[in-house]
Amino acid sequence: MTSAEDRKPQSDEARSVYDPEITSEFAIPDGLAVPKAGGGESETSSEFAVPEGLQAPEGPAAEPEGSAFSTPRTYSAKHAPPAFTPATGVPVVSLAKDVPWQDRMRTMLRMPVAERPAPEPLHKEDETGPAVPRVLDLTLRIGELLLAGGEGAEDVEAAMFAVCRSYGLDRCEPNVTFTLLSISYQPSLVEDPVTASRTVRRRGTDYTRLAAVYQLVDDLSYPETAFSLEEAYRRLAEIRRNRHPYPTWVLTSASGLLAGAASVLVGGDVLVFVAAALGAMLGDRLAWLCAGRGLPEFYQFTVAAMPPAAIGVALTVAHVDVKASAVITGGLFALLPGRALVAGVQDGLTGFYITASARLLEVMYLFVGIVVGVLIVLYFGVQFGADLNPDVALIIEERPLWQIGASMLLSLTFAVLLQQERSTVLVVTLNGGVAWCVYGALHYVGEISAVASTAVAAGLVGLFGQMLSRYRFASALPYTTAAIGPLLPGSATYFGLLSIARDDVDKGLVSLATAASLAMAIAIGVNLGSEISRLFLRVPGGASAAGRRAAKRTRGF
Repeated sequence: MTSAEDRKPQSDEARSVYDPEITSEFAIPDGLAVPKAGGGESETSSEFAVPEGLQAPEGPAAEPEGSAFSTPRTYSAKHAPPAFTPATGVPVVSLAKDVPWQDRMRTMLRMPVAERPAPEPLHKEDETGPAVPRVLDLTLRIGELLLAGGEGAEDVEAAMFAVCRSYGLDRCEPNVTFTLLSISYQPSLVEDPVTASRTVRRRGTDYTRLAAVYQLVDDLSYPETAFSLEEAYRRLAEIRRNRHPYPTWVLTSASGLLAGAASVLVGGDVLVFVAAALGAMLGDRLAWLCAGRGLPEFYQFTVAAMPPAAIGVALTVAHVDVKASAVITGGLFALLPGRALVAGVQDGLTGFYITASARLLEVMYLFVGIVVGVLIVLYFGVQFGADLNPDVALIIEERPLWQIGASMLLSLTFAVLLQQERSTVLVVTLNGGVAWCVYGALHYVGEISAVASTAVAAGLVGLFGQMLSRYRFASALPYTTAAIGPLLPGSATYFGLLSIARDDVDKGLVSLATAASLAMAIAIGVNLGSEISRLFLRVPGGASAAGRRAAKRTRGF
C-alpha cells in the first residue's frame, strides 16, 4: 500500500535530486512551452547569434571561413587598390663608382634603411673582418676631426657612413650634432645593436688637416684598396700630429693684410691700408694672449675688435685727413665669422636643425662680442669729440682694378688664416676675384640691390667651389669659405654700431638688419650654388629620378 506521505507532491529540492532535466534555478518552469529550433540544432548560446526571422545572406559555398589574412569579400581584382610595389618594380639606385664618395654616401643616407643596397664584399687582409667596436671608434675619430674643422653635419655623416661601409658594416646609423657624435650598428634584426659616441670639445680651423682626412676617407672608400684597420689608425695619427702649414707670425701678418685689403675695398688709400693693418695685427696678438689665458672666444673677439676701432677714432680726434670709417670697417672684415655662418645655414637647409641652431647661436655670440668691443671704443670716441657721422657714408670711388686686386688679396690672406693647403690658395684667390667682379657688375653697374647682388655672387662661389671639390674628390670648404671674404657685410655692421653709439638706435638696428640680410644672402647663395652643381652634374642613379628621390623631405606637415 501507498502511504499518505508517498502520495504528497514532492518538493522542488527533492525533485531536483531525482529529475535529471532540472539542473539549476535557471531551468524552464513547468507549463512554459519553448519552441525548439528545427533541424536538430543545439540551443543558441551566444548574443551574436542571428535572431529568428532575419535571413542573413550567405557567402559563396566554395569560399572557406578564412583567417585574418584572407581576401575581404568586397575585394575585386579589377578595382584593387594600388600596390606598394609598382608593376615595373622598385627602381634600383645605381651607385656608380666613378662619382665622388660624398654623393654616393649622401644618397644612401637620405634613403630608407630597407632600400639601401648591401655593400659589395671587399677582400680585406683579415677575412674575418675587424672588431666592430674598433671600426666604430675609428669612424668617430674621423668624424670628430671633420666636425671640429667646420665641416657640415651632413658631410660628416656621409664620411662616417663611408668608413663603416668600407669595412662591411652596412647596418649603421651615424648621428651628428654640434658637440656630440654617435653611431649605432646592428648586425642583424635579431641581435642587439652596438652604439658608441664621442664628444667634440675643441674646435680649430685647419683646412689642411680637413683635406687630409677627406683623402683618408677617399682611400678607404676606393674598392681597389685594402686598408687594414691598423693602417687607417696610423694615417689618422699622422694627420693629428701634423703641424699647421703656417707659423704664428704668418697668420698675424695675414690678418693685417686682410684688414688693409678690406679697407681699400671700401674706399681707403695707402695710409688707411697701413692703419687698418696695424690695428688688425694688434688685435690678433691680444686675442692670442687672451686665448693663452683660457678666456672664452667671446672675450677674444671683444678684445680683437678694439684696436682697429681705437686707431680709427684716434685718427679722427687728431684731425688726420683719412677715412677713419674705412679703418674700422677693415678691422671688422678680419673678425666677422663668415665660416661659421655658412656652415650653420647649410646645416639648416639640409635638415640638421639642432646643429644649425647651435652654430647660428655661436655666430650670434661672436658677433655680439665684436659689437661690444667696437661700441665701447666708439662711445668713448664720441664723448671725446670724435667727428664720426654715420650719415656720411663711405664714398666708394670707381676703381675697378684696385678693388679687384684688393678682393683677391683679401681672399688670399683669408685662405692663409684658414690654414689651407698651398695648392688651393691660388684657386680660391681667383674665385674671390670673380665673386667681387660679379658683385660689382650687378650692384654698381647694373644698380641691383646689394642683397641680390651678394646672393648671386655667393652662388657662383658655391658653384665653382663644388665643381672644384668634385674634380679633386675633396671638401668644398677650402674653395668657398675664403672666396666669400670680399662679400662680408663690414660696412653695414660698422654704420649700425656707430648709429647706436650716437643714440640713434632705430637707424642702427636698420643697418644691422641689412648686415644680417647680406650675411644670410651669402650663406644661402653658397649652399644654393652647391646644390645647383649637383643637379646638373652626374649623381648616383644615372638618368632616373632615383638619385634625387632620396633627397625628398617633408613639406612642412
